[in-house]
Amino acid sequence: MSEETKTIMLCCAAGMSTSMLVKRMQDTASEKNIDVKIFACPAAEVDEKLKQEKVDSILLGPQVRYLLDNIKKKVADTSIKVDVIDMQAYGMMNGAKVLEQGLKLID
Repeated sequence: MSEETKTIMLCCAAGMSTSMLVKRMQDTASEKNIDVKIFACPAAEVDEKLKQEKVDSILLGPQVRYLLDNIKKKVADTSIKVDVIDMQAYGMMNGAKVLEQGLKLID
């Protein structure tokens, strides 16, 4: 991974459902030669992950959308963008669409 590698963190209740979505997003990124690091973490570990990782965007699973304002406040003094994953894309496990959503936040 280069200096230009972008990092997208997916955040959900327990980290289980998003792990499959992360895999699909990584597959799409590989197919399109997009240099991006994608990982999932449970909502309870967001603070810790933000200390450990250089994150460019955070996508929340629809089941934790209530955390949006809270997480936006946590990263208010950074360049990190936060959004809720499109519910339909999440339900369909559409890795390409969610990857696109995460990258649009960064650009």
